[in-house]
Amino acid sequence: MKKLADAISRIPPDECGPFAVLNKATALQRSGKKIFHFEIGQPDYNSPDHISQAAIEAIQDGFTRYVSTSGILEFKEAIQDEIETTRGYRPGLDQILVVPGGNTGIFLALAAVLNPGDEIIYPNPSFPTYALSAHYLGATHKFVHAKEENEFRLSPGDILEQITDKTKLIIINSPQNPTGAVTKKKELEEIAEVAAEKDIFIFTDEIYSKMLYDETHYSCSVLDEAKERTILLDGMAKAYAMTGWRLGYLVAPPPVIDKMCQFVVSSYSCVPPFIQKAGVAALKGDQSFIKTNMEVFRKRRDIIVKGLNSLPKVSCVTPQGAFYAFPNVSGLYNDKIKGSNDLALYLLEEAKVALVHGEAFGDDEFVRISYATSMADIEKALTRIREAVSKL
Repeated sequence: MKKLADAISRIPPDECGPFAVLNKATALQRSGKKIFHFEIGQPDYNSPDHISQAAIEAIQDGFTRYVSTSGILEFKEAIQDEIETTRGYRPGLDQILVVPGGNTGIFLALAAVLNPGDEIIYPNPSFPTYALSAHYLGATHKFVHAKEENEFRLSPGDILEQITDKTKLIIINSPQNPTGAVTKKKELEEIAEVAAEKDIFIFTDEIYSKMLYDETHYSCSVLDEAKERTILLDGMAKAYAMTGWRLGYLVAPPPVIDKMCQFVVSSYSCVPPFIQKAGVAALKGDQSFIKTNMEVFRKRRDIIVKGLNSLPKVSCVTPQGAFYAFPNVSGLYNDKIKGSNDLALYLLEEAKVALVHGEAFGDDEFVRISYATSMADIEKALTRIREAVSKL
C-alpha cells in the first residue's frame, strides 16, 4: 500500500479521549461489570418530546430530500431570532450556516480562515478538536494557559503576549469544556478589542451558552455582530439533549460563510431537513425545561465538587457552566500512577469509574468528570473513587 496522506497522519489516533474511554468502559460492561459512566459529555435525559415529534412529522410529510447547503429558511430564521434574543443583534441570513454538530463547525471555521503556517491561539486545557483541526490544516498553535487559580478563565493579557504577525485566529470557549469555566464579560470585551485592533479572527465556541449556574452568558461576537472577524458556534446538542442528532450552526461574516459552503456542498451537501425541522421546534418551543434541568445539574455539581475536594491530595474548582468537573489530581501521582492517563485507567479497572484523563485536553495534572448522570451514580462513584485512591 502506498503512503497515506501526510495531513491525515497529523491527527493522532483517539486512544484515550472520551469516545475511546467509552469503548473501553462498554467492553467491561459487556463482560458483566457495573460501570459508572462519567466520560461522555451528554445529558442523561432524552430529547424533549416536541422536538422528536417535529422530526417524525417532517419525515412523514416528505422532508427527506436535498435542501439548501446553508440550511432551510425556517431554521435559519429561528436562528436569527435566537441570536437576537440571546446576543442582542440580528445576523443576516447570509451569515448563517447549519452544520451537523459542533465538531464539524469547528473544522469548517478553521478551514475557512487558516493557511499552513498561520498561528492560532487557544486555551490550555481545551476541547481537543481545536488542536486536531489545526494540525490537519498545517497551522501552528500557541497555548494560553487557563490557570486553576483564575478558575480556568482566559486572561486577555496572556493572549496579548502570544500574538505575533502570524496570528490569524483566537479561539474562545465559554462556558468551557473541559473545565466549566465562564469567561467574564469584561475579559471577553478586551479580547475582542485586541482582535479588532490587530485584525485577527475570533472563533467563539458557545455550545454551552444556555448551561450556566450563576453567571450570565456574554458573546464577544456582539462587538462586530459577526460581520467582520468573529465566527460564532452554537447548537442543539447540550441544552436540548440532542447530541446524537448532530445539529449546530455557525454565524460568521458572509465571505467566511461562502467559503465554508463551498466545502460543504462537495462533502456532506446539507444537513437533513427533518433534523433541521427538529431544530426549529427546539428553538421556538418551550424553553422552561432547560432551567429545570440546570437546577438538577447544579445539585449534582455541588455534590461532586464537595466530594472531590474531600479526597486527600485532590482539589476541584467549582465550575460555573456546562456539566464538567476538572479536579487537580496530580497529588495522587506516584511510581505506579505517573500521570492522568494512568490514574484514569486505574480508576476504570479498580473502581469501575470511567472518566477522561486531562492530557486529552492538554493538561496532565487533571481529569475530566462529566456529571451528566444520576445523583445515585455520583454518590456511588465518589465512594468507589475514595476507596480506590486510598490504596495508592
